[in-house]
Amino acid sequence: MANENKAQRLAVLIDADNASAKIVDGLFEEIAKIGEASVRRIYGDFSGTRSKGWADVLAKYAIIPQQQFAYTIGKNASDITLVIDAMDLLHSGRFDGFCLVSSDSDFTRLAARIREEGVDVYGFGEQKTPESFRQACRRFIYTENLVPQEPAKAGTAQTTRALEPLQNAADLIRRVVGEMESEGGWVNFSGLGSQIQNLAPDFDPRTFGYRKLSDLVRSLTAFELKQIDGGHLRLRPTPQSAAKAPPAAKPPVAKKPAPSKP
Repeated sequence: MANENKAQRLAVLIDADNASAKIVDGLFEEIAKIGEASVRRIYGDFSGTRSKGWADVLAKYAIIPQQQFAYTIGKNASDITLVIDAMDLLHSGRFDGFCLVSSDSDFTRLAARIREEGVDVYGFGEQKTPESFRQACRRFIYTENLVPQEPAKAGTAQTTRALEPLQNAADLIRRVVGEMESEGGWVNFSGLGSQIQNLAPDFDPRTFGYRKLSDLVRSLTAFELKQIDGGHLRLRPTPQSAAKAPPAAKPPVAKKPAPSKP
């Protein structure tokens, strides 16, 4: 009998031309939360200086480089090789999920094709990644959230990455809560995260400055949290927040035709 607790087998495919080596530590820590990185391949031209950062960490993380020489400027030989390998791995039937590390929208169709086979796709890219690729993935993790914050040097101000406005999170959570089954306006917190991911694959509390979803919700005055028996959490929009929510749009009233003149 198959072991239900066995970790997902993942194929990690990295586009070296569209991903920085600075994310590598956080990348594999994040992937370890999802499953086992059984295949680790990276695609690019490692004979030049552009991919030197990746070349320095390949051995540490047992990443297999797929060398693609840039014979012609502007040609995407690395992308084509990555897609061919992805399809070969997909049809082997050995993997539960794919991790595509790139900010390139050219992989949108690849992600969609893999998911058509019932296999999960986890995307990793910068916040500038086009929405089409983000939406094609089951989950999309911004690589800005994988780089640790560097401490400020003496005599200099600490540089912080730009965070998304909290109002954006409040609007999304309110929308999801409104679609969940409730008892007196209260919904189970345990199902909130998965419902949000279904609607917005790129949602991540870290994008708003919080490690966990519960910490993010507690910071929002638009919601109430309470703990019930067994330690389970429930939440609902605050009465003030519900009152401020915009009313549903009413359908336009058809105008009566003007009486015809005799």
